[in-house]
Amino acid sequence: MAQQAHGLSHTKWLCKYRVVFIPKYRRKIVYNQYRKDLGEILRRLCSYKGVEIIEGHLMPDHVHMLVSIPPKASVSSFMGYLKGKSSLMMFEQHGNLRYKFGNRKFWAEGYYVSTVGLNEATIAKYIREQERADQALDRLSVKEYEGPFAR
Repeated sequence: MAQQAHGLSHTKWLCKYRVVFIPKYRRKIVYNQYRKDLGEILRRLCSYKGVEIIEGHLMPDHVHMLVSIPPKASVSSFMGYLKGKSSLMMFEQHGNLRYKFGNRKFWAEGYYVSTVGLNEATIAKYIREQERADQALDRLSVKEYEGPFAR
């Protein structure tokens, strides 16, 4: 991936962050019928703020993204916006979630963020291949729960 700086009239910037956040109670709800809607909501909200999603993946119990955030927006204000608005939009589209989560909070408090620096390609590859690795681990762990004499 080429390191291409974005520019405004008097500014050049290259601000990339790795962001991870989870649903409330770390429920494995992101996969089911909500995955498509949630991905669309996150893409739309990022485009509203001028944030570029370089790589993103919706895992069963968390969201993992590599984003480029303009310097006019702080990471904390962007994450507050993203989690707050996406939560409201999810409850608006799927009213039945209100019973699982209560008081219209879809995401757990907090998030993980780190700057990318020159490791962009490595992090993007990790995010892309994370699901495959998790599924392989799940297949290995299933065998532990089977009885030794089961066929």
